[in-house]
Amino acid sequence: MPGVWLGGLACLAFVATPAPFATLPTPAEAGKVVGFMFAREAPTSLVLAVLLLLLERAAAAERAERGTGSGFSVNMGLVLGAVACTVIGYYVLQPMMAPARSGLGPLSFGQLHGLSFGLFGVKMLLVLALAWRAGGSRLAKAG
Repeated sequence: MPGVWLGGLACLAFVATPAPFATLPTPAEAGKVVGFMFAREAPTSLVLAVLLLLLERAAAAERAERGTGSGFSVNMGLVLGAVACTVIGYYVLQPMMAPARSGLGPLSFGQLHGLSFGLFGVKMLLVLALAWRAGGSRLAKAG
């Protein structure tokens, strides 16, 4: 599942987001399309994160019960980090962007966009690490 999440994030970042800016007549129109996509990505990321947290929590509890680990895992930390990036990037910063575009608020639109972009990048790295770890654990089980 982390690989599917990562694939969706990468598709959004490298294919879907640049396309409107390359094809639509104005940046404002492209921004509306991209905003629509991110309005779907954020809740999707939260749903995937909850599912992964449930799976990771069960696996960590099983390891703790066997005495080979704790009730909290690195993977759970990676998922929680991705959740924090989603919540801050979309649910905190995005609502501040429209007022910032009008010159209101403590940060400029460019600053908010840069922060949001950075958080999305960090989220992709966290999900990449999660997918890498999930792939490595499957390889270890198969070998």
